[in-house]
Amino acid sequence: MGVGYSVDIKKVRGIQAAINAAIFAGDKNALVGHYAGIINVGNERLAMHTDGVGTKVLVAQAVGKYDTVGIDAIAMNVNDIICVGARPLAGVDYLAVAEEDEYLITEIMKGLVAGARESEIKIVGGETAIMKDVIKGGERPFDLAFTVLGKVEKYTTGDAIRKGDVLIGLESSGLHSNGYSLARKVLDMDKWGEAMLTPTKIYVKPVMEMLHTCEVHGLAHITGGAFSKLMRLNKKYGFLIEEPMKPGKIFMELWEHVDDEMEMYRTFNMGMGMVVAVPEKDEGRIIGIAKKNGVKAQAIGRVTEKPGVYLGKTRLDYGGVG
Repeated sequence: MGVGYSVDIKKVRGIQAAINAAIFAGDKNALVGHYAGIINVGNERLAMHTDGVGTKVLVAQAVGKYDTVGIDAIAMNVNDIICVGARPLAGVDYLAVAEEDEYLITEIMKGLVAGARESEIKIVGGETAIMKDVIKGGERPFDLAFTVLGKVEKYTTGDAIRKGDVLIGLESSGLHSNGYSLARKVLDMDKWGEAMLTPTKIYVKPVMEMLHTCEVHGLAHITGGAFSKLMRLNKKYGFLIEEPMKPGKIFMELWEHVDDEMEMYRTFNMGMGMVVAVPEKDEGRIIGIAKKNGVKAQAIGRVTEKPGVYLGKTRLDYGGVG
């Protein structure tokens, strides 16, 4: 018997739709439901996004290792804004803790510094809040979020996607920072805790090179909701995953407990942290750029006329939106 996914994706999508309706009411030019907010400042187009580490913080707390989650906090943001063609420039962090814990804060900052270095951004400020009545549970509880600002260099939304485009998967480093509500239920923390803390891969360097040297039609960061993120790019077309990359050991262990293959591909990145949609002529060049930057890549499928996301002949049901 499989383990059910504890987050109601359809309900979450409905909440997101209500938020978007309230925030963007009357703004016909807003980029709604994509990877970043866009603002025009003079002649410049800027992108902004904020995200956290989610329940991965509970894994860090359980294992007692805090020096990598800062990488995740930055990765989840910079990987999103590059999907609209923006180069990450700077960011600020928000760290909420229960106590004045110098060791905890110092360890978390190590990860933030490492993530900033890898993504070539500057941390220009932040906030550390001590909230004993809010941040509770276990030893050294905390929450962490980051906000990043970038400059759009090659504006990319997915509008250029066409039937026949090749979908190229960029290898993930593991679970990244999504699916932990389920993963924490089924994985033995003593055995898999360290693997679960493997930092989210940062794709800034290869993707920015791809944007400037290839005809990139769309970019999808595979996070919460997994491959539903492809539907953000262009709802007029379909995305057929025919030859997915081979999932790593941690995914195979999860698969032992989740008896539904479709649920695995609805919840986890399954070894593919980013998907790039390009015309067939650029397939080899994209894979070469990834390899040069130490990222394994391969063609995993193609764009089709029939809307939706498909794993082989089976449509992955995400509740209608990405």
